[in-house]
Amino acid sequence: MDTTAQGKIIDINRVMQMIPHRYPFLMVDRVVNVVPNVSAVGIKNVSINEPYFQGHFPVYPIMPGVLIIETMAQTAAVLVVETLGEEQARDKLVYFMSVESARFRKPVIPGDRLFLNVFKERSRGNVWKFRAEAKVEEILVADATYVAMITER
Repeated sequence: MDTTAQGKIIDINRVMQMIPHRYPFLMVDRVVNVVPNVSAVGIKNVSINEPYFQGHFPVYPIMPGVLIIETMAQTAAVLVVETLGEEQARDKLVYFMSVESARFRKPVIPGDRLFLNVFKERSRGNVWKFRAEAKVEEILVADATYVAMITER
C-alpha cells in the first residue's frame, strides 16, 4: 500500500483482505486516493472476459447498470474499512440498504476503465450514506446515492 499526496492506494490483495467478495463478484481492481472518512476512487478494468458479457448482450456487450452500482458499493465498503481501521473492522460486513437516484448516462463496454468516485455524505451509528459517480475517461456514465449498514459478521 503506497501513500500519495492525494491519499492511500489499496491494491487488489489488500482489497480482498478488506471485503469478502471474490470472483466472479469482486468488481474493484484497485482503490486509490483513499481519504478515510471522506472519499475514495475505485478502479474497475472492464474486460470482455467478464462472465456477464456472455448474456448481456452478446452482440453488443454492455456492463449491467446494477453491477456498476455494486462496484460503487464495493468501493464504499473499502472506504468504510479503511475509516474504521483494521482492528475495529475485523468482524464487520458492509450491507447495501438502499439505492436512490441511480442514473445511467452512457453504456460501459469492454475495454473501458471505470473510475468510481465515492464520497461519504454522513454516518449515524452503523448506517452510512454515500454519493458516487462512475466515469470513463472523465465522462460521467452513472451516478447514485446509496445507504449501507455496518453489521457484525
